[in-house]
Amino acid sequence: MKALSQKRRHPLAAIALLLLGLMLTGGLYAAATTVNQAKADTTTFSAQDTKEGQKLFVANCATCHGMGAGGSPTGPSLVGVGAAAVDFQVATGRMPLEANGPQAQEKPRQFNETQTKQLAGYIASLGAGPAIPEEHYLDGKGNAATGGELFRVNCAMCHNAAAAGGALTRGKFAPALAGVSSQHIYEAMVTGPQNMPVFNDANITPDDKRDIITFLQTIDASGSPGGADLGSLGPVSEGLFIWVAGLGVVIAFTIWLTSRTS
Repeated sequence: MKALSQKRRHPLAAIALLLLGLMLTGGLYAAATTVNQAKADTTTFSAQDTKEGQKLFVANCATCHGMGAGGSPTGPSLVGVGAAAVDFQVATGRMPLEANGPQAQEKPRQFNETQTKQLAGYIASLGAGPAIPEEHYLDGKGNAATGGELFRVNCAMCHNAAAAGGALTRGKFAPALAGVSSQHIYEAMVTGPQNMPVFNDANITPDDKRDIITFLQTIDASGSPGGADLGSLGPVSEGLFIWVAGLGVVIAFTIWLTSRTS
């Protein structure tokens, strides 16, 4: 007992306990994240998908991303980005990249649905990462009110409270979300394309992502019941319109009165 007591008073005992606590905390966090991720990431690919995807990758993507997708001076590594990242970037036409610029532009897709799946299968085989989400989270049957709160807290500062998009720094921008498919919205949240942060399942759960998607579908379907939305850019565009239109009416009325008196 005396020896044990002396060890507890050792000057390195506090450091050892701190390291043990950090390791335990990190292990529990990693386990919880893995469990949450598994709830939504269930997509599997056949060996044939992976094989065909590798051929497509070598022919179309390896120039920038390297033969083994390990990256190069002109393109980042794709190991561990997951199938969701490939599906989002390729299915929206952002990849292959058309031209260098502040960020990849959406354009007509160059690969069909089968080829996109094959590319995603190959990249998914290189390392664990976010997978294509289940249909359950894309059905638009979540809670729109909760989704609206989550969107305003996490997304509105870039995408605008009405999801109309907004400008960022150095020529970058957050795109408008009207008309974007549910699958691509979900994939963007879990992969963080361009300047977007990653909202993994520990930040926003799959059910919360479903609520956000439902909210976006709701405002997309409702249109602008109050009249012209002026781009949904808020009080700046509305104030400018009132100023220009109101001043125009005053000038026109003044000219009319002047012409009448003369």
